[in-house]
Amino acid sequence: MAKSATPTLLQGTLDLLILHALERGKMHGYAIAQCIHLLSDEALKVEEGSLYPALYRLELGGAIAAKWGLSENNRKAKYYEITKRGKKLMDEQQEIWSRLSVAVDRVLAR
Repeated sequence: MAKSATPTLLQGTLDLLILHALERGKMHGYAIAQCIHLLSDEALKVEEGSLYPALYRLELGGAIAAKWGLSENNRKAKYYEITKRGKKLMDEQQEIWSRLSVAVDRVLAR
């Protein structure tokens, strides 16, 4: 039997996942991707080509703030943290996601 493909994220879902990960505290990009991967029981893998544009977009929108610091390996890394605006956005997006997932479950159950 063929191994199932990694699921793709719906438009806007990545922002919600990033904001949720950052609720745990400040993280650099790689740590955010790892957090999402581990919290999804390794079902979701966020690629750099998706992650960094999303982080840039969230930073421009004021949902996250960033500062340079040193990683665990003493390398220069940009650390991100969720802002008050980001928490509000996350709550709004989580409500939309909840309604959408309930609707999809209803359709699949019939």
